[in-house]
Amino acid sequence: MLHQIDNTNQPAADKAVPLRQLLHKKPLLIAGPCSAESREQVLLAAQLLRDTHKVDILRAGIWKPRTRPGNFEGMGEAALPWIQEAQALTGLPVAIEVASAKQVELALKYDCSVLWIGARSTANPFSVQEIADALKGVDVPVFIKNPVSPDIDLWVGALERVEKAGVKNIGLIHRGFSFYGRSEYRNAPTWKLALEMKRRYPQLAFLVDPSHICGKRELLKEVMQSAIDLDYDGIMIESHPHPDEALSDAAQQVTPARLVALLDDIIWRKETDSSEEIQEKLARYRRIIDHVDDDILNLLSRRMQIAAEIGLFKKKHNLTILQTARWNETLDRLTALTEKLNLSPEFIKQYYDAIHMESIAHQDKVMNETPKKS
Repeated sequence: MLHQIDNTNQPAADKAVPLRQLLHKKPLLIAGPCSAESREQVLLAAQLLRDTHKVDILRAGIWKPRTRPGNFEGMGEAALPWIQEAQALTGLPVAIEVASAKQVELALKYDCSVLWIGARSTANPFSVQEIADALKGVDVPVFIKNPVSPDIDLWVGALERVEKAGVKNIGLIHRGFSFYGRSEYRNAPTWKLALEMKRRYPQLAFLVDPSHICGKRELLKEVMQSAIDLDYDGIMIESHPHPDEALSDAAQQVTPARLVALLDDIIWRKETDSSEEIQEKLARYRRIIDHVDDDILNLLSRRMQIAAEIGLFKKKHNLTILQTARWNETLDRLTALTEKLNLSPEFIKQYYDAIHMESIAHQDKVMNETPKKS
């Protein structure tokens, strides 16, 4: 049974101006069930989330692209009147995922306030273009999730297609990347790719979707806190009145009450502080970092000079560039120092893999350089 909702002082049905303001709110919170399963479930979720006084936008899956057939694929158009009713009842705008021109048309017909493009669609330029064409001339905010694969160019391409369609309000959602093999996460965060996207487009709202990164509710707090620490602008999270009974993604959903507890446990950081004392101390640390960075680059330059000299030696004695035993020995030696130096083995490997490839490039240049004709 639905709770009685007091609509006193709730926003009017036309939320064009408030919605634009909402998209610049920080933190922005989008929450709702993975799937719209029934009218009763949608309205109950909507009112419970509205009553938290923390949720800014409701979300629900209408069409669910499933990896394999036979799983619940959403209620489709039949669920759109429920979404429309929830929006009118609570005064909160509603966001849904669209994956085709027809779905865009139906979403707009039923007054959905916000649309998002899912990871599978972002990975397919044809799908994104179809959605973008359907959005031409439409003033509706659109969020774009990262593609399933760790390919930042696909994400950029999707953004550019939607921009060219004339959409004014665009945001990005980081939901993790698929990978092969076992992991504690459903989708690897791969923070470095998401942060590169954030660096390129700092003017866009950038949200994290911890539900799809984690795949299980026990990990949500850790990922949410990591995102806030990295200055994400908000969170899109799945919340269901009865998560264990959900028809899709039950393990990663939380009740509205649990969502409130998670949000209350988060330490909300701020990007800047106007205090002169704090700014001066921060500037002092940054100057030290700048000097250290200069030293690192100078050392790397010297290392590459030595690598080039080694290349000439190998060329003279007809030796291969890659010396596998030596490289494995170097990695083992450096990895053994990680704990002493307070560095992670993963960082050491990635860092020295990059150095090794640059060294190979320097050696290749001197060993295979074509002599200039006089």
